[in-house]
Amino acid sequence: MNKKIVFMGTPDFSIPILKSLYQNGYSISVVYTQPPQKSKRGHKINKSPVHIFSENLTYDVRTPISLKNNKDEYNFLKSLNPDLVIVVAYGQIIPKEILELSKYGFINIHASLLPKLRGAAPIQRSIMEQNEITGISIMKISEKLDEGPVCRTYEIKIKENENTYELASRLSNLASEKILDCIDDIFDEKIEFEEQDHEKATYAKKIDKKEGKISWDEPAKKILAKINGLYPYPGAWFIFKGERYKILKAEISDKSGEPGKVLSENYEIGCLDRSIKVLEIQREGKKVQKITEFSLGTEIKKNTYL
Repeated sequence: MNKKIVFMGTPDFSIPILKSLYQNGYSISVVYTQPPQKSKRGHKINKSPVHIFSENLTYDVRTPISLKNNKDEYNFLKSLNPDLVIVVAYGQIIPKEILELSKYGFINIHASLLPKLRGAAPIQRSIMEQNEITGISIMKISEKLDEGPVCRTYEIKIKENENTYELASRLSNLASEKILDCIDDIFDEKIEFEEQDHEKATYAKKIDKKEGKISWDEPAKKILAKINGLYPYPGAWFIFKGERYKILKAEISDKSGEPGKVLSENYEIGCLDRSIKVLEIQREGKKVQKITEFSLGTEIKKNTYL
């Protein structure tokens, strides 16, 4: 198959899909990804995971700051004349004039069951909202965010106490399998795209770090959903004596007590109902610690109020 495919993606989530295309013999003409970023101290330039992976496969990589009003990229893609563009968490708005440059369109893999959870953070929000089912949608990109017609959806059940990192990995692997049949059916013109029911749309807005603050007067399940939904980044946190502590892993405990009180030496912390048992924690500026290690050198003990 000599069809010309362009791939656009940036984070680790995108890599299994690109790897699957490579392993199954699809011709990737060029890879687009977000430009390298300077580290916080400015001494190092960090390429995106897709950038590094693509270079290892010797793909041509392009990293424009923006595609909007970008004549160079428009002319490049127009001369390339791609048959299909596959977009997986690229992180940029693709303007209308560029969307028109692919014979079969721009196909996006979105990590929710559209029209539910359109937007930037569908995986995090599905956990934080305590949904039981999520999945992926394979859709055609339109001018409006995540509103294009859908050709395929695939469901998976969210596991008990599953975090964003784990769920993202499962969704990405699912997408890496399902995209292959979808591409073939697109090229064979055996696939139909259906408009979404826009009245049923919900939105997964970008995560704000401030959302990570734990309110102990909420139900234990809601607090655990926040911890899992915001793992590994930006994390769920509380303040103790002016320092921020991230709770990275926890589980529900049946022990009950005052909200925000450390109820036991096992670091069960009271919530509105029941409690959460902390398994991994990170003090501000320190390394991640198992709770057994953390307990040896902290002021936070049984009967402490957080």
